[in-house]
Amino acid sequence: MSQATPQDTAPATKAATLRLREDLIHPDPLLDCLVELCRLHGQAATRASLSAALPLRDGRLTIELAERAAARAGMTTRLQRLPLAGIDAAALPALLVLADNKACVLLGWDEEGQARVLLPETGQGSASLPRDELAARYSGVVLFARPHFRFDARTESAAARPKPLPSAHWFWGAFLEQRFVYRDVLWAALLVNLFALAFPMFSMNVYDRVVPNNAVETLWALAIGVVLILGADLFMRLLRGRFVDEASARIDVRISATLMERVLGMRLEQRPESVGSFASNLRGFEQVRDFIASGTVTALIDLPFALLFVIVIAWISPWLVLPVVVAAVLVLLMGWVLQHRLHELSQTTWRAGAQRNATLVESLTGIETIKAQGAESVVQARWERANAFLAATGVKMRGVSSTAMYLTGFLTQATTVAIVIIGVHLIAERQLTMGALIAVSMLSGRALAPAGQVIGLLMQYQGARTAMTSLEQIMAKPVERPAGETFIHRPQLHGEIEFRNVHFAYPNRKDAALEGISFKIAPGERVALIGRVGSGKSTIQRLVMGLYQPTDGAVLLDGIDLRQLDPADVRRNLGCVSQDVMLFYGSLRENITLGLPYADDSAVLAAADTAGLSEFVNRHPRGFDMPV
Repeated sequence: MSQATPQDTAPATKAATLRLREDLIHPDPLLDCLVELCRLHGQAATRASLSAALPLRDGRLTIELAERAAARAGMTTRLQRLPLAGIDAAALPALLVLADNKACVLLGWDEEGQARVLLPETGQGSASLPRDELAARYSGVVLFARPHFRFDARTESAAARPKPLPSAHWFWGAFLEQRFVYRDVLWAALLVNLFALAFPMFSMNVYDRVVPNNAVETLWALAIGVVLILGADLFMRLLRGRFVDEASARIDVRISATLMERVLGMRLEQRPESVGSFASNLRGFEQVRDFIASGTVTALIDLPFALLFVIVIAWISPWLVLPVVVAAVLVLLMGWVLQHRLHELSQTTWRAGAQRNATLVESLTGIETIKAQGAESVVQARWERANAFLAATGVKMRGVSSTAMYLTGFLTQATTVAIVIIGVHLIAERQLTMGALIAVSMLSGRALAPAGQVIGLLMQYQGARTAMTSLEQIMAKPVERPAGETFIHRPQLHGEIEFRNVHFAYPNRKDAALEGISFKIAPGERVALIGRVGSGKSTIQRLVMGLYQPTDGAVLLDGIDLRQLDPADVRRNLGCVSQDVMLFYGSLRENITLGLPYADDSAVLAAADTAGLSEFVNRHPRGFDMPV
């Protein structure tokens, strides 16, 4: 039986007091200053609303997380390293990071040159600090902030709603943050491709000028020059690879954090029915990441420079450029023709992989039920059918990709043969030299290499494209904290619960779980919900916790519609023991303090007493450190 009751016992009251007074027992100056900074800009914010679901360090906000936290309050931020004298008064108020993990909000300067600041230790009201004292404590890091400009409902009919900028997109925004790195990569690619001309030009001059004239001194001069260029080419390639890897790593960290934050903040009614399939869709980010982190970026950057080699070949001999152009057109045309087939196979592989992963996760989760029902053969058959279908589809994908790569290799070799044949006739007619023919043979390979790489990347692209579509669907799901929505902050709730004609139906279900439910529970009152399986007891519990929202009617807590209250405040004030308790990997202490990682030992002991675990813990040699 599920119960959702107000906390009225002494241990529970102690735990509630611990939660509600966390600002006293667990000070977080940076978070407190950020709350004040938002308040000064007219943006409603609380500790809970800014820090909920963020990866806090030791339960405290870090300066790296401050920008993400401020964005929840509708603030645009900029983090800079500036001396105190370099902070423009027009940009104030601003958050200053002080030494010893402290912070303050700089409001301005008074007539005597003293700083007017807000210190979280002193509570409300500004204080004055001498400039020298503040400069001594200032770490050199400042956070500027301003509210987002938002269009209101009055402008909806005035003009079409503008499309969001790429910088606001969860995926492309991460790329734009690294635009300066990719700018440097582009310059490095330009130099690398220019350096690639050195060896063909060296060979042409050796065969055309050095060998006929036995010019050994010229040979050494050319050799020294080409070796220096090859050394510079090696350095630029290493530098380019380092830049691409670092940018890819930063993009990986940001996008994975955004995805996890969206999953944790997703409204439960939007949660997919199959956990395994959903996990498979999330793992699609690995395909997107691998596509980005591989040679994709380098190949795409090198592709325009293929035109440079074509121009050089045309400068040496216009006749010899024809086989190269024809081969490049055929390779790109082949890639365009095969792209549709690869897209179909990629989507089929994606769906089959998601189904196989769903079977695996469900089997591991319900293995006890499978064994008890003797259903091993049924599950095994499902697994093998999914694997067989996935393997067959994979063979088709690899067949298409291999065919494209082999044809590309054939066209590249055929191009070299055609260049040699045409070159011999041009040499016979004294329109071309031997060195020029050798140089063109080298350059033709460089000109066709990017086109061949594009063919090789087509299969990866189709997989990444399918994965990206799945990730876009996840990112489009509604969340508990929509951007721009402000909640009512109630740090302490008395516990009056009221249902007013509540109707509720689970997603994709025609029958309603609750119909016209109305009741009221006074603070401190004990109420038991009794009914058969499926009567809606657990549903009522989830509605009280704010995990779901009623499809009609209202759930009120202390007379306030639950949808208006900050979800963090609701769950910090209500205690809940569900029917199915989920334990996470780690120690017993870590599971007890899961929602309150900075709780002290007295709170852990109180929670264990309330749950009836004390005797069990005392019998175990490792106590609260026992593994779960």
